[in-house]
Amino acid sequence: MNGNNRLFSKKRPPFRIHMDEPDVQSLLAEELVQYFHSYEHRELVVICIGTDRSTGDALGPLVGSKLEEASLGRFHVYGTLSNPIHAVNLEERFSAILQTYRRPYVLAIDACLGRLNSVGKVVLADGPVQPGAAVNKKLPPVGDIHMTGIVNIAGMMEYFMLQNTRLHTVMQLAEIIAGSIQKVDQQLPNDKPVHPLLHTLKPQLLFRAKKETHP
Repeated sequence: MNGNNRLFSKKRPPFRIHMDEPDVQSLLAEELVQYFHSYEHRELVVICIGTDRSTGDALGPLVGSKLEEASLGRFHVYGTLSNPIHAVNLEERFSAILQTYRRPYVLAIDACLGRLNSVGKVVLADGPVQPGAAVNKKLPPVGDIHMTGIVNIAGMMEYFMLQNTRLHTVMQLAEIIAGSIQKVDQQLPNDKPVHPLLHTLKPQLLFRAKKETHP
């Protein structure tokens, strides 16, 4: 997934911003677009991880559904409320995505837990996200870069904290993350590279063989 040029590139420091900051979508988009400028010639893929069976963990699918409705010009989006990517199917779905696109540049989106004073922050960082880390699940790392929304407090009873996260917090974070990606989509050249096979196959058709199973 990572090209050799990334072995020698300097990583950008993580960017953190609270959802209540003024003009938060534009500020986040300004940071996010810097990651994509060097890779805009590649397939740009957004993988939104999570499940709507848990309020806190629904951040990823909410973002994915918002992006799907926006009909982006440059980004292929996976992981929505109707077709989520979660702990049960992550490895299979991620492998299929990597086989579908040649050298995709992947932005992974997931919910996470953190300190009390960090709840409500969005974190954008270089490198993959480690899904399931907050609840001690061993899942493959995903993404060239990642964006996480801190939805609740970490430290104890992680499953309980995710289940008892405020929907308002998750919805506001989802709106901010999706809005920032839409702004980036408008700034990038609208010439999405698509292989001949993908002109006739929609992304969702590539994954319809197996019935969706929730964790």
